[in-house]
Amino acid sequence: MKKVTLLCLLLICQSSRATVSERLDYEYYTAHADPSRSLSSVVNEVSPIRENGRTMFGHTHWNVSWHFHWHENPDGRCRMTDVNTDVTTVIQLPRIVNATPKQEDQFNKFIAALRVHELGHHENGKQAAREIDQGILALPEMGNCQALGTAANDLGYRILKEYNNKDVQYDAITGHGKTQGAVLSN
Repeated sequence: MKKVTLLCLLLICQSSRATVSERLDYEYYTAHADPSRSLSSVVNEVSPIRENGRTMFGHTHWNVSWHFHWHENPDGRCRMTDVNTDVTTVIQLPRIVNATPKQEDQFNKFIAALRVHELGHHENGKQAAREIDQGILALPEMGNCQALGTAANDLGYRILKEYNNKDVQYDAITGHGKTQGAVLSN
């Protein structure tokens, strides 16, 4: 009985943990509708979002950061004990004012689809954070803590690059949300 209790205590003392924290914020820019102009031209005129020389109506920026702690054995070997990963996302979207009922209906359909599209980018950021968190925690014990820290950061940056590429692919596949209904007619 004592051996089992001692073993359980050792396992509890050596258990590792990983946590992912998420924060999602929205920022809005205002477009003033004009019944004589298309919503597309009105939003295009005031959008502050530029990408590769093109005006975009929505944008998502996610940032993933990670912090870890390790345990160094007396012989210098090192293993991860805790990983805390944060993903912070800001989604930028238009807001319409002074719209006619017809324009408001069109805009509401558009903004719902655009929000779905931008949340897809946010999901990429969340998935990157989860993979980084789990990947760093799963790193094997290494000969020294510097090697473990380098391996953890290399893994994190490699995963970030992969998910930044997934965001680019997501925009290419969806036409920046057009295939999801994020379209304002001219």
